[in-house]
Amino acid sequence: MKRAKISIIGAGNVGATTAHWCAAAELGDIVLLDIPAVGDMPKGKALDLMQSSPIMGFDCQITGTSDYADTANSDVVVVTAGIARKPGMSRDDLLSTNAKIVGAVAAEIKGASPGAVVIVVSNPLDAMVQRTWQVTGFPTQRIVGQAGVLDTARYRTFLAMELGVSVEDISALLMGGHGDTMVPLPSCTSVGGIPVTQLLSTERLAQIVDRARNGGAEIVGLLKTGSAYYAPAAAVTQMVEAIVRDKKRLLPCAAYCDKEYGVGGYFVGVPVVLGSGGVERVIELKLTAQETANFQKSVAAVKELVAAMAKLV
Repeated sequence: MKRAKISIIGAGNVGATTAHWCAAAELGDIVLLDIPAVGDMPKGKALDLMQSSPIMGFDCQITGTSDYADTANSDVVVVTAGIARKPGMSRDDLLSTNAKIVGAVAAEIKGASPGAVVIVVSNPLDAMVQRTWQVTGFPTQRIVGQAGVLDTARYRTFLAMELGVSVEDISALLMGGHGDTMVPLPSCTSVGGIPVTQLLSTERLAQIVDRARNGGAEIVGLLKTGSAYYAPAAAVTQMVEAIVRDKKRLLPCAAYCDKEYGVGGYFVGVPVVLGSGGVERVIELKLTAQETANFQKSVAAVKELVAAMAKLV
């Protein structure tokens, strides 16, 4: 059986940790790429990871490179390239620089792997997914953003901490843009099948939602010299697995919505079925009036971000 080929663009913390998780899960052969300016760093990380395989018992090829030719004909391409957030910096502050970086990466992907499913991780996420689609011209189902899986994981983690239960028993969903306007859905959140609203007061749940919304900024503030990477990389890996193993996972991802939810042609966080074709369908939920209002506010923020990006690229 042919192994999947997974290329990760950006060999920093998120990219290298994604390579680690994907290798450990034996999802396919991996190419870890970064710009020539960083020298042989991708080769060093790839070799180090390969040398862990006899100990940890996984079997795949891991290549470090700065040459997009090595990524040719990838099944999945993960884009982590771009500058990371620093303390006091919002995701929107990254817009100008990362739009140019991601645009250049997307052009390379278009040439090297025209049949790939592309998972975008770079921030500000929703705009960067839109930029990748604009440059590649790929079918919208083969462009998807990683945000909801990470945001939901943060939400589930904080709920488990609050309730003193296993994270495995918490099922949750959120929608909207990645960042301050994300929309956790209490109506789709349960603990062992029990609606979360029966276990927490409205006020306490709102506080947990707010912490999830600012989960990335909290970690940036604690680290001082970087941003989160373990959980983002784990979230990407779950998406890669859903694609290369055609698992048909129902996951919250930044996907293209036109008539869906009345979005009108933008990539926003919604529940999707993720399989070998990428986003195989968007799931439309019946939201409460408050959830609908919050989602519309989030979509408006995404549209403003995309409009601002259009003036910069």
